[in-house]
Order: sequence, then C-alpha cells, then structure tokens
Amino acid sequence: MVSRIDLVADLGESFGAWTMGEDEALLDLLTSANVACGFHAGDPRTMDLTVRRCVERGIAVGAHPSFPDLAGFGRRAMDLTPDEVRTDVLYQIGALQAFATAHGTSVTHVAPHGRLGNLVATGPDYATAVVDAVCALDPSMIVMAQDGCLADEARTRGVRVGIVGIADRAYRPDGTLVPRTEPGAVIEDLDELVARTVRMVVDGVLDAVDGTPIAIAADTVLLHGDNPGAVRTAAAIRAALDAAGVEIRGLHSDTVRRDRCPA
Repeated sequence: MVSRIDLVADLGESFGAWTMGEDEALLDLLTSANVACGFHAGDPRTMDLTVRRCVERGIAVGAHPSFPDLAGFGRRAMDLTPDEVRTDVLYQIGALQAFATAHGTSVTHVAPHGRLGNLVATGPDYATAVVDAVCALDPSMIVMAQDGCLADEARTRGVRVGIVGIADRAYRPDGTLVPRTEPGAVIEDLDELVARTVRMVVDGVLDAVDGTPIAIAADTVLLHGDNPGAVRTAAAIRAALDAAGVEIRGLHSDTVRRDRCPA
C-alpha cells in the first residue's frame, strides 16, 4: 500500500491575452506543478506569475518542455533529431530556471509534455536526449515520466525518477496512453476518476481500456488542469486520497542531490 503521493498539474498554459485553466484554484490542491516553458504554451509573464504563485504556496516548480508547436499545443508529432530535442529541452528548462532563480527557488523536476512526452516513453533516442539535457544542467532534478524508455534511461544514468499516473487518461494494456484521437481516451466521469485514482495509488493497479489490469507504481498523480471541472475533480481526488489514509507530499521534499551523470 502506498502511504504517500505527490499531486501535480500542468500549469502556466495561458498565452498572452488567452487564458487556459484555473491555475490559482488548482494551486491550493497540489504539491508540484509542471510549468509550460513557451514552446506549446506559456509566455514570460505567465511563467513569472506561475512561479511566483508556486513559491508563495511552497509548491515544487517543474519544467514542462514540449516540441516547438504552439499552434498544435505540443500534441503533434514532429520529425526532430535527438540533438534538436536535447537543445530544445535544455533551452526550455533554462528559461524556467531563470524565473525560478528570480523568485528564490529552483526547478525540481522535468516532465515532457504532449507528443514529446508520449514519444520519450517508447523512443530511446528522444529519451536519451531529454536525460542528456537534464544531466547537463542539473542532475539533481527529478525526471517525471511514465514507465518506459525515459524512466529507464534516467535510472541508468543515476537520475531520480517519479513515475506518473494519469488520472483522466485511458491506458492500453501495454501501459501506454490511448491516443486522444481515439474514443474513450479521456475519462470524464467524476466517480470513475476518483475510484481509479485511489485504486492506482493504494493498490498499484489500473484497468486498461480493454479491462486488463495493469500495474502502475505511481509516485505522482497528474491532474490535468485544462479540462472542464478540473478544480472540482482535483478536489474530489485529493479528498478521497486523504480519506484512504494517503499522505499528500511532494517528491521534492526528499530529493537526493547528485553531482553528475555518467555519460
């Protein structure tokens, strides 16, 4: 039985005059935040405001790097080289780190967004590129990922991993996510969301889209903030985890600092 869990959401995804999500309300329910770094969403003012709000509440600030795809919200496949992925990820983490430093904190974790996040789970070249960027900048950062190539590469290189369980997405039997283009990819029923999240955290089991039970040893639960009713859903999930005796605590609270990564 899991006795504690981190709660994270993707924040700072507004852009200019366009607003997405209810970040302020969600922040009161989280222990960590994945902050958009400008490639799929976010801009300097939004990043600055989001980091400040996180610091005020003691919430861990994490980078949410993406393919350079503002028009597609980072959800389209792009034919980038591994070196392009490495430098794009390094650029985005560095931008967020500037705002974190300005507000007296640091970037504690990296969680690839959207299509990049999907591809690093199955593609070793992109996974290596992301870990290369982390190791070059700060190997004490946690890599947040689903089980797969990115998590494996990070562990091999001595980088701490936080396995992400995604409450509102359907899983295939192999543990990958059902693509958003397929029916049933996003789960919207509140009771189902709450029940599957508690089961995932407490029992380490989640039913795939075909009903097959799959094992997920989640360290953090991702609560999407861009869905209708996101705040209500996040509050219900947190309340249910509290009722199940699960401690809500950020992964950053016991991070082990590492000096370097092996090549």
